[in-house]
Amino acid sequence: MSAMFIGILGVEFRLHGNESLKDKRRVANSVKLKVRNTFNVSVAEVGSENDMGALSLALVSVSNSKRHLESRLTKCLAMLEAVCPEEMVHSEITIQGEELP
Repeated sequence: MSAMFIGILGVEFRLHGNESLKDKRRVANSVKLKVRNTFNVSVAEVGSENDMGALSLALVSVSNSKRHLESRLTKCLAMLEAVCPEEMVHSEITIQGEELP
């Protein structure tokens, strides 16, 4: 019997002092690159593309172990808190999946 689990980490940052879309992209791209390279997860900006004062990211990973997936996403969250100079205002980890026949 095998399993497949999909984990999603949603994170929202409040950006202080950003004056342009270019400033926002600099922050977003730096954070996305660091997390991708360290944890081999998919990262995308979601929902707040045109809001200069907010950055919303979704990180996604797949595993055959729910425990491993939870651990990986928790470590991603800790890294985001450490490397992003902006204020994190919300985070949520969601795991979906099941044992496969």
